[in-house]
Amino acid sequence: MSEIESVPSEYGEWFISLKRRIRAAQQRAVLAVNRELVQLYWNIGDNISTRCKQNGWGSKIIPRLAEDLKYEFPDMKGFSVTNLKYMRMLAESWSFEEISQAPLDQLTWYHLLTLQTKLISKEERLKYAALAVQHGWSRNVLVHHIELRTAERIGSAQNNFEI
Repeated sequence: MSEIESVPSEYGEWFISLKRRIRAAQQRAVLAVNRELVQLYWNIGDNISTRCKQNGWGSKIIPRLAEDLKYEFPDMKGFSVTNLKYMRMLAESWSFEEISQAPLDQLTWYHLLTLQTKLISKEERLKYAALAVQHGWSRNVLVHHIELRTAERIGSAQNNFEI
């Protein structure tokens, strides 16, 4: 009889529990990294916005910054001119406290970009952010629900189902 065949009877249940803990830890780690990245992007956007206002810098600073960041961090993505403009837009739309709290801190950068570019009001953005977190929507599913105006229809249909 090999060692693998002679495992204790409670091994299977213990192994399933261990797998759950590992996957939960992996998910928490991904969320923590994402949270740090979004906060970094917010800080970069806030710096761009503040310096442009205080120093009278024009729009030419963003392409220069994009070039310099790409040169300094060649293996890192996310420093395109477009992304730097989105970072500034994010910082001008949300305070650091707002971006650091649920539900916004539980969404990816791409979810936040979707909310910023597809919705006008902060209230709508928060409503869809909460729904995305509650239901675990991918970015594509979030776009679909925004296009269907799902948040506006919640509670108006005659049924017993939750969204």
